[in-house]
Amino acid sequence: MQNSNFVVEQPSTKQDFETYYDLRYQVLRKPWRQPIGSEFDETDDTSIHAFIRNNDIAIACARLHFVDDITAQIRYMAVHQNYQGKGLGKLVINYLEDIAKKNKRSRIILHARENAVRFYESCGYATKEKSYLLWEEIQHYLMEKIV
Repeated sequence: MQNSNFVVEQPSTKQDFETYYDLRYQVLRKPWRQPIGSEFDETDDTSIHAFIRNNDIAIACARLHFVDDITAQIRYMAVHQNYQGKGLGKLVINYLEDIAKKNKRSRIILHARENAVRFYESCGYATKEKSYLLWEEIQHYLMEKIV
């Protein structure tokens, strides 16, 4: 998927994955003093990863995994601070939604941080309920989109 100079792709090399996971850590874990390694989870090996890079660094990323026969979940959405507001997050979301549709998943869920709810609403997601409080400070909301 492409938007002017930006292309969404799946990481395939060791270097791709290193830059992808580094962005996840820098945006989603480091600001809350979480340890290196906390950017991984048990479903990474079976998930579909997507990212946008600028030269050799990841500037946007997220991943998709299949929950059941109709549901997919997007997690670990991150956009580098210098690239926010440029439509990169929407490119990554659209890319992952297309993969979900091709794999016959009609429902996509995610748990949005409170400061990202408006972004996901602009992508067509509806807030279903307050879900959990991460590290006793980051409120999350379960959101859903039927595709």
